[in-house]
Amino acid sequence: MAVKDGDKIIPPLNEVIGAFDKARLPIFFTRDWHPSDHISFKAQGGIWPPHCIQGTHGAKFNPELLVPEGANIVSKGDKPKAEAYSGFQGTDLEKRLNGLGVEEVILGGLATDYCVRETSIDARHAGFKVEVLSDCVKAVDVRLGDGAKAIKDMEKEGAKLTTSKAAIRLLASSQQ
Repeated sequence: MAVKDGDKIIPPLNEVIGAFDKARLPIFFTRDWHPSDHISFKAQGGIWPPHCIQGTHGAKFNPELLVPEGANIVSKGDKPKAEAYSGFQGTDLEKRLNGLGVEEVILGGLATDYCVRETSIDARHAGFKVEVLSDCVKAVDVRLGDGAKAIKDMEKEGAKLTTSKAAIRLLASSQQ
């Protein structure tokens, strides 16, 4: 689904992904993986145009996005009658993160006011520390200000805002 200037988050996000890959840390990608008759689509009474339909070009990651070999892909929203904004909703993400001993989740992606917000809040409720990369998220802003409100909501739940450069510096210092 189109997010205005959504492609601008890719370069800083790729830097973080590259640093995590080099450090051999787990990298997870969540994606909408909707059936063509998904409940969120306008034709079924939802608010969104069809997007990320399973097996179509529109469901692929942007070709500019660095997806390292061995990265973990988590598909969500893959049932016709169940909405899923969070990467934790209807998936085994929490179990997989816990199985790897992950204590902190660092988030970037689209859209700040929907999937990033919900994933951040669910991660906090699951007991993870959460950092949101402010230069690696963009909002849909269906209503003007939705993105800013989402940031406040995430912070209220205990998420911290940081930048891609700060996250890379912290990672580098922890690797020494």
